[in-house]
Amino acid sequence: MTTVILLRHGRTTANTAGVLAGWTPGVQLDETGQGQVAAVAQRLSAVPLAAVVSSPLERCQQTAGVVVEAQRAAGRELELRTDDRLGEARYGDWTGRPIKELAKEPLWKVVQQHPSAAVFPGDEGEGLAQTQARAVAAVREWNATLGPDAVWVACSHGDVIKAVLADAFGMHLDSFQRIVVDPASISVVTYTDTRPFVVRVNDTGGDVAALIPPTKKKRGRRAASSDAVVGGGAGSGAA
Repeated sequence: MTTVILLRHGRTTANTAGVLAGWTPGVQLDETGQGQVAAVAQRLSAVPLAAVVSSPLERCQQTAGVVVEAQRAAGRELELRTDDRLGEARYGDWTGRPIKELAKEPLWKVVQQHPSAAVFPGDEGEGLAQTQARAVAAVREWNATLGPDAVWVACSHGDVIKAVLADAFGMHLDSFQRIVVDPASISVVTYTDTRPFVVRVNDTGGDVAALIPPTKKKRGRRAASSDAVVGGGAGSGAA
């Protein structure tokens, strides 16, 4: 089983200004965002990560970089890797505009109610279905590259993470607005041969001990079935 920790970047100046940042260069974490990232990096320092892969945008690079530094402080040599497919949805002509202004656009209702049909305007715009397809492909390819025992971080953006989670849940993209992904939250998906298991969503402070891979001696016991436990089981922390 390969486990991906989907980490959203910390709060930014664009978030507090109510602006749709998209691929706008130079959007940085604000002071609160920096504190959020320091906290989540410290939480994840207990987990031996196989890789940290980030969107190319500055706010994610900042966030992922702190996670890498915390791993190094714990004695693990990691390099920050970048994958453009984890980048923000390409909002096209919506980029840089105030959210309250965009909410008056006819496309806004499509994004809210039928996002699989939403295609953002302009030459640089893409459809949310395209966003989902590239992000899911990236996660699947990194899973294959890193191997079945890996736990790794994908640092990305709210809508991108929601799209990946919708795929993991087996939900239609039109339902992805039901998912909440806050700044600096982690959502966790374990991928098996048969299906993904969504382990956490929008976790902003929970214990992460259950994400630590088992030792080789214990691995046979976990030898992970792709079957779901009928009745729900004893939970991930059970001995």
